[in-house]
Amino acid sequence: QVQLIESGGGLVQAGDSLRLSCAASGRTFSNYAMGWFRQAPGKEREFVASINTRGDSTDYADSVKGRFTIFGDNTKNTVSLQMSTMKPEDTAVYYCAARLTARSTFAVTWRRPGDYAYWGQGTQVTVSS
Repeated sequence: QVQLIESGGGLVQAGDSLRLSCAASGRTFSNYAMGWFRQAPGKEREFVASINTRGDSTDYADSVKGRFTIFGDNTKNTVSLQMSTMKPEDTAVYYCAARLTARSTFAVTWRRPGDYAYWGQGTQVTVSS
């Protein structure tokens, strides 16, 4: 089992940048595909970005494409989400998620919440206009 802890959330202004980090412990990080999701008040949890187990393929929601970047560091067991040109509609609790993958799916990115078995506790991001 893997434990995930997010950090880096906070209050920023529209147009600012912010980096979220997710630290994983408990298992070898290199066998996990990772994702970021977010949930705004009164809304369902939605996909933001994901990275495959090999770390060479990423996927983004249309709403963040070109503004957010997901990247991982297997040597440090971390995955990060660099957010730029932020908008008030980016305001949400952001969650890191992990999926243990078989070697045959190391190249796959995953975007459904149900694809992930492990979740962090979430970190609040608020973007003021």
